[in-house]
Amino acid sequence: MVNSRSKGARGEREFAHEIERVFPGVEARRGVQHAGGPDSPDVVHSLPGIHFEVKRTERLQIRKAVAQAEDDCGDRVPAVAHRWNNGRWYLIVPFEDLPAVATNVYLSMAENA
Repeated sequence: MVNSRSKGARGEREFAHEIERVFPGVEARRGVQHAGGPDSPDVVHSLPGIHFEVKRTERLQIRKAVAQAEDDCGDRVPAVAHRWNNGRWYLIVPFEDLPAVATNVYLSMAENA
C-alpha cells in the first residue's frame, strides 16, 4: 500500500511537470491530498475548467478512474491522466466536453504567450 501511494504521489508530481512542459506559462503542482473533491485535486494548475485525476499504474481501472474524476470534479470537466511504466501520458475526457477543454487550453496558452 505504501509503495502504491508513493508511486501515485510521484505520478502526480510527474504529471504536474508535464503540464508545465507542454503548456509553457501554466503553473502546476501536486495538490494537498486529504479527502478528494474539487477542493483537493491531484494536481493544482492554472488551466481553467479542468479537473485532473492522475493514475500512474500498469493496470488502469478506467471505469473506476472516470467515476472518481466525475465525483471529484465539481463544475469542472473531469479528465483522467494516465501513464504506465516507460509510457507516455494519455488524457481521457468526455467527448462532449472536448470543445470546452480545447477552447480553455487555447485561451490559456494565448494569454501566456
